[in-house]
Amino acid sequence: MYKSLIRKVLFKFDPEKVHYFTFSFLQKAIKTPGVLTVLKQKYQVEDKKLEREVFGLKFKNPVGLAAGFDKDAKLYKELSALGFGFVEIGTLTPKAQPGNPKKRLFRLKEDEAIINRMGFNNGGVEAAVERLKKNNEEVLIGGNIGKNKVTPNEKAVEDYKICFEALFPYVDYFVVNVSSPNTPNLRALQDKKPLTELLQTLQDLNTEKKKAKPILLKIAPDLTDEQLLDIIEIVNETNIAGVIATNTTISREGLQSENKEETGGLSGKPLTKRSTEVIRFLAENSNHAFPIIGVGGIHSAEDALEKLEAGASLVQLYTGFIYEGPKLIKEINQAILDQ
Repeated sequence: MYKSLIRKVLFKFDPEKVHYFTFSFLQKAIKTPGVLTVLKQKYQVEDKKLEREVFGLKFKNPVGLAAGFDKDAKLYKELSALGFGFVEIGTLTPKAQPGNPKKRLFRLKEDEAIINRMGFNNGGVEAAVERLKKNNEEVLIGGNIGKNKVTPNEKAVEDYKICFEALFPYVDYFVVNVSSPNTPNLRALQDKKPLTELLQTLQDLNTEKKKAKPILLKIAPDLTDEQLLDIIEIVNETNIAGVIATNTTISREGLQSENKEETGGLSGKPLTKRSTEVIRFLAENSNHAFPIIGVGGIHSAEDALEKLEAGASLVQLYTGFIYEGPKLIKEINQAILDQ
């Protein structure tokens, strides 16, 4: 029903407006008596065999929602009801910021892809914290953190520290985002020296806590093999918990849609192969030394299984969730059980 009817209607309208409409609709629908129960029955797959223990956390299933969908932690409980094993909020910055000028979100229907140049639009970390206080540990939450656009790279560490400290009591793991193409010069922080400094600073703060929390690094799919080897070395040196592979790409190779030249990060089916290649490269060249969360171009259960086979411990959805609907979560979990 989603692809044959609901998606056809939604795809007739501006994608960013549809995003906020869907948020509002789901929030209101969940409050209707009986709707939550129906959603759980329809989409959730409950089975002990799906549980995964990764970097010290127990996930009820290995299918999560990637950052960028629930930036401000407004819908994590409702989204969890659709069957996700965990929800990653953000990217959050210390101060609220509007992001880049609209229009900044584009569907590439022929390619089953999305280009976004949102630019870390969010209401600031403190506003998200107030919503996360209502979680009561019901939903396993990842906190994706970044820097404000106006913060120069030489002061970026301070922004990440602010977000880390504010979110620490309310999230289960952290993701350091230095790989979005939509904040000027952000990807320069992926270079070995500044990245090592950033991660080590956060890890030092982490070890001072009564109980440390996993810190992961989200990387771009556009890194070379040499840069990926640097990532492995940095993870080992800083002793962070793992890597999320991958963020959106700046590549436009093989696209068919007329709006393919829009500036921004590309996600969806065109990323399927490359993200899996990055996962496999990291896993094999590190001798599976750290967990990897696989994300990028998962539009079917087979796509998810390929990433798990390549070396991912968990997977996340974003664009595939938009194109395929919530049934994709259930199909992946069922396919894992059927193996």
